[in-house]
Amino acid sequence: MSSNISLYTITACLLLDNEGRRLFAKYYQTQNPSHAYKNAAQQNQFESSVFSKINKMHQDILLYDNHLIAYKQTNDVLLVVVSSVAENEAMVYSLANNLHEALTILLNSSLDKATVVEKYDMVSLCVDEAIDDGIILEMDPAIIVSRVTNPPSASAVAGELSSKIEFSERGLMNAFAFASKKLSERIQQGI
Repeated sequence: MSSNISLYTITACLLLDNEGRRLFAKYYQTQNPSHAYKNAAQQNQFESSVFSKINKMHQDILLYDNHLIAYKQTNDVLLVVVSSVAENEAMVYSLANNLHEALTILLNSSLDKATVVEKYDMVSLCVDEAIDDGIILEMDPAIIVSRVTNPPSASAVAGELSSKIEFSERGLMNAFAFASKKLSERIQQGI
């Protein structure tokens, strides 16, 4: 009996405008070389093809070119999550819905092209908190939003040092605090 243990993986996460142009795109490495889009021309071709397929089909989940595609559209923004056909479509669709909800919360209920461009850093951090190197890490929109918006805790950074840390370094400090907390919990458990 072979146990097939794998993590749910994503091929790409895209934000397109109402004409199919890229607002945000993050492609991840996959084991299947036919799913790899290595240069910008291939990526743009894939994005325009996906956009035209979505406009023809008008479904929440669809199959296209050996990809499972789940999407949510609001105003003039289309959030697209792309994965392998072998992935669980319920997980992919749930990720698309939850990312959409997290982005809506982060962008103050104004998920539109201008806001995405203006708050690109928040969009990028939100996607990075949910997906790491193609692996789904978090599905809960509240947790994603809290990880993007909350600064490091006082216990993670001593006193005045926390006020002097750059915004880009705070994520690293949060990760370090989280890792040290988990490590101490594991040591206390004896694992």
